[in-house]
Order: sequence, then C-alpha cells, then structure tokens
Amino acid sequence: MHKSKKQSTHLPLFILGGIVLVILSGIVDELRVYQGATIAVYVIAISSIILLTGYSGQVSLGHGALMAVGAYAAAVLRAEFNVPIILCFIAAVLAAAVGGTLLGAAAARLSGPYLAGTTLALAIGLPSLANQFPILGGEQGLAFDVGFPPLALGEDFTQYKWYFWIAALAALISMWSVRNILNSAYGRSWRAGRGNEVAAQLAGINTARSKVLAFTISAGIAGLAGALLAMTIGTVSPSAFPLALSFSLLTGAVLSGISTLGGVIIGSVVLVAIPEIADVVAHRLGSSESVTTNLPGLIVSGLLILTVLFVPNGPVEQHRARKAKHEAAHNSTKK
Repeated sequence: MHKSKKQSTHLPLFILGGIVLVILSGIVDELRVYQGATIAVYVIAISSIILLTGYSGQVSLGHGALMAVGAYAAAVLRAEFNVPIILCFIAAVLAAAVGGTLLGAAAARLSGPYLAGTTLALAIGLPSLANQFPILGGEQGLAFDVGFPPLALGEDFTQYKWYFWIAALAALISMWSVRNILNSAYGRSWRAGRGNEVAAQLAGINTARSKVLAFTISAGIAGLAGALLAMTIGTVSPSAFPLALSFSLLTGAVLSGISTLGGVIIGSVVLVAIPEIADVVAHRLGSSESVTTNLPGLIVSGLLILTVLFVPNGPVEQHRARKAKHEAAHNSTKK
C-alpha cells in the first residue's frame, strides 16, 4: 500500500514537469529549444546507465553502441517501410532490448574489468559494422525524418519545438517508468545483488537472471535514447555514435550520482553545455581547429576525474548525505 502511494505521488510531479517544459518551449529561442531536446535525450540515456550500474552493479562502457542499435532499427523501418514514427520508437526499444538480453547473458558470467572490457569492445566494433550492410547506409548512414509537426499546433510551431515535445515526453515517461521499476521488487533484487551477491542468492534471488533483466531494460531505454538522438540530428551513421559518446554518458551518470536518479538533469545539462564552453574557451585562446575539436573530450575527462575524487556519489547524493548527517547530529544534541 505504501509503495503504490509513493508511486502515485510521483505522477503529478512528472505531469507538472511536462506542463512547465511545454510553457518554456514557447518562451525560449530556437537554439535553447534544440538544446532542451538534446538534454531530454541525455536524461534517458543516463538513466539507463544509472539503472544498470548504480542499481545492479554492472559496469557498461558500451551504451553508445546500444543507442546505435535502437537508432538504426528506427531509421531502417522509417526509411525502407515508412512505418509510423511511434512504432519506430517502439522498435528501437525492442531491438536494443534484444541486444541487451544477448549481452546480459554473457554479462551474467562476467564481472568487473571483464564486463567493462566486453562492453568497450562492443562500443568500438558495433557502429563500424554498419559499413558492411548496404541497408544501413554505410559510412554516410541513413536519414531519419520524423515528419513535420501537426498543423493543429499552428504555423508558428517549429520543427525544433516538435523535436523538443517528442523528446521531453519520452524523457518524462521513461523517468517515471524507471523510477517505478527501481522502487519495485526488481529494483530491490538488483540492489541486493550489487551489495552482496552470495547473500542475495541465499535469500532466493536468481542473480544471473536478475542481471540479464537489468541489462535488457537498460538497453531498451538506451535504444529509445538512440532513436531520439537520431531524430535531433536527422541521420543515423557510425560517426553519430562514437566511443566518446559512451564515455560522455558514463561521465554524465557519475556527475548525476551513479546510484540516484535525482541528479540526472545535472549530468545532462553539463554534457550539453560542454561543447559551448569548449567553443568559448577555444575562441578566447585563439586555438587551432584540432584543439577546438579535442577540447570537449578533455573537459569531459577532467570532469570525470574531479567528480570521482571530490563528489564520488554525485552532488545530489552528497547533499542528501550531508543533510542526513546534520539532522542526525542535531537530533543527538537535542537528546
């Protein structure tokens, strides 16, 4: 009873958040609307890593490849068969989830650096396979067009706003779903297995099956994020899902707080802001084109190192821990 009440109280907050986002999309300029759509994509992608790593304890360095699986599935259906866009997004989730199931079956037998190495190899190799299959468009990739916004929304409703509305709605639904999953028996099983796998098995939890399920759900969410990312850039190609994307998402998850969804917006905003910051710094310094190109990756790496050193649980979780410590000290003083 308590659990259902807790879940129901979250729903109005997500609805309120959606209303606020719709209002903001009509106020800010086109660039900010486009960036808002990108932030929504990162919110979904980072939440998939938090579910997998923060709750089930499995480290993935290849979520960019799982995003590519979802993006290609959606693009092929759209380009070759003109499937309705909502079905393309559903197919992206299902295709990536199948890939996650296969990867999870192998992951159930691996741990630590072995699992990380396997997912890293996937991130390096999978996007390049697109060159081997003509239906995937080779190096040039495939166009992914979600179509124009409905005429009922008015002539002033731009394409970028349409992207934002789709991405924001997907992010709200995904976050609500992920939060409910993490608060369910599945989430408790993942946390138990992460904390002490032997004790979890003694408690009757099938940890191998639990890991596969976590990988499947996480991959499906990543596939949705990949299709939405392809929507915002209008194409799906190997260059759109490089290894750097997987590392950026991992950095965003660490910035958000790897074991909590509360700070996911922080990591997403930072990832979107980094290219702008790098561009400003490069222009101020008068740097060469190669420095300008590599500076965002350098900033991401530096942020990852600093976060691990100073706020390893993320700023939100760090603030929560300090607040709890302060309240405990205050209560002990009163006694």
